[in-house]
Amino acid sequence: MVQGHYGEGASLNMKRIGLILLMGIFLISACGGSSKTRKGDRTLSIEEHFQLGYKAAERGNLEEAEREFKKVLELDPRNAPAHVNLGIIYGRMGKEDKEIGEYKKALRLNPNLPEAHFHLGVAYSEKGEYEDSIFHYKKALQMNPNYVEAHNNLGNIYLKQGKMEEALLEYKKTIEIKPDYARGYFNIGNLYRQKGEIEEALPYYQKALEINSQYGEAHYHLSYLYYQRGEYSLAIQHVDLARKLGVPVDPQFLDLLKVHRQKD
Repeated sequence: MVQGHYGEGASLNMKRIGLILLMGIFLISACGGSSKTRKGDRTLSIEEHFQLGYKAAERGNLEEAEREFKKVLELDPRNAPAHVNLGIIYGRMGKEDKEIGEYKKALRLNPNLPEAHFHLGVAYSEKGEYEDSIFHYKKALQMNPNYVEAHNNLGNIYLKQGKMEEALLEYKKTIEIKPDYARGYFNIGNLYRQKGEIEEALPYYQKALEINSQYGEAHYHLSYLYYQRGEYSLAIQHVDLARKLGVPVDPQFLDLLKVHRQKD
């Protein structure tokens, strides 16, 4: 399926990134059919349209991806993963009503498709409809208890609602399931930092960077933490790395560090 939504950090900024290709599910559903269309001198199968849609989305050509997934659905109207992928494409186009409609179509065809519930959760979260979002994340997790991104995004919503303990529980589940999940460590660090527990936050930011040294936001947050601890050289080191990695940095924070740069 198309790689759609993921929670980014602990800010409920559910970003749409790339496409997840669910060819395992797709090939199972397509095994019984041999429908084809013609493209120029070639006859294309459902699988080929599916792959063309995926590759177009990867290139950022959303209109072409939309056409290809619609072709899949012309040939196989009951292809639930194609509806999910089309929904993700509509989401990336900013067509949220069409997006949600496609996920619902997928669930009418296959109520046990966790990815459809997951992406509905993200879509509702982006609309600020958090209770609906929570419902769909929980449905996804009933079907796949190891769905790391669903645990992460559910934690993000709980944090938004001020439910710190529930958020922490979900974030900890992400790193239990996937010990190299850098975002999970980052989110736990953020949660502790928001609670003012900077010593508890420190090892989680460090672990996130141990897993992914190019994690710009972790460098940035760690810079603030070191500043709070009075470790200004480390604060400068990490904020500079964050800037090199393209993270927007608060100019006022840079001003605070200027005097310590001069001392160094």
